[in-house]
Amino acid sequence: MIILPSAYLPSIAYFAALQRGDCLIDIGEHFIKRSERNRARIMTSDGVMELSVQVAHANRPRQPMHTMQLDYSKRWQHQHWGALTAAYKASPFFDHYAPRLEPFYREEWRSLTDFNLALLRTLCEAARIPMPPVSQTYVTASEADWDLRPKQKSPAFYTEPYMQVFADRQPFVPNLSFVDLLFAEGPNASAVLRGCRFAD
Repeated sequence: MIILPSAYLPSIAYFAALQRGDCLIDIGEHFIKRSERNRARIMTSDGVMELSVQVAHANRPRQPMHTMQLDYSKRWQHQHWGALTAAYKASPFFDHYAPRLEPFYREEWRSLTDFNLALLRTLCEAARIPMPPVSQTYVTASEADWDLRPKQKSPAFYTEPYMQVFADRQPFVPNLSFVDLLFAEGPNASAVLRGCRFAD
């Protein structure tokens, strides 16, 4: 089994794991600051940009993910959608997928995990990848499990190259948010995922 954290606009590696199957998302684990749980990386004309979802009381130690509340004191939704639009409006499939994603940046969600999981469900539907089950309680990994939750233990991952939106001025950057691949390749994104691999 592959154990995954809840993630915001998850990476290509995250979706490569989902495509393998036998995954479980653990929202009973503790929130980890500066991690994919509330951060994503996209490509812009100036290079890689990190998008960070604002959460309340992020500095409190050992908070279960499912208790993390979103903080709307800053206009992060407006900023994120503006950044996504500016970065990808010229990509081949932005107009096709944008109507599915834009509502997530217009409506307010109470919890980080509700927001992340609903967004993930939409991305899974777009990629035709089954949504994995979710555990509300902490999952103890066995030796046979592949635990992708620890931030410091992420395995090496090799992204199959594809034509990124700013390829004329920026070198290829591997393992950005899956939306970078989806906007670039559309229905072919799943085929690109099959060419990606984790280090043994």
